Amino acid sequence: MNLKVTLVSYKNIGYQLLGLALVGLGIIGIVLPVMPTTIFFILALACFTHSSPKLTAWLLNHPRYGASLRHWQAHKVVPIKAKCFAGAGMLAGLIILSLSNAPWWVVSLVAAIEVIVMIYLVARPSQVPQNELQH
Repeated sequence: MNLKVTLVSYKNIGYQLLGLALVGLGIIGIVLPVMPTTIFFILALACFTHSSPKLTAWLLNHPRYGASLRHWQAHKVVPIKAKCFAGAGMLAGLIILSLSNAPWWVVSLVAAIEVIVMIYLVARPSQVPQNELQH
């Protein structure tokens, strides 16, 4: 076995392990309301896309999250409901962080990151383009 094949094999295993860990975090997010779910599945999908067609198909065909993941993959769609939950969750987390003994610069850094994330989410389309719905 040559070095390139070995490295590709290790890379694929690494992506698969990371993807499975992200799925695990997504499952935890289903149970814990303050932890996101979909973003972990989106990141897992990215890992699986680079390493395992079987795991990619498993996520894309998931009965609850498959449609959202397919819309994300094809059009970078983030439904309005997901944007609202993301914004509410980030705001709740920021309020809790603000009430803690965290240094002001940590609160400021988290707030800045959350603003950037919300700008990104708001800039994404909220639904699949009409011409794509007919296909």
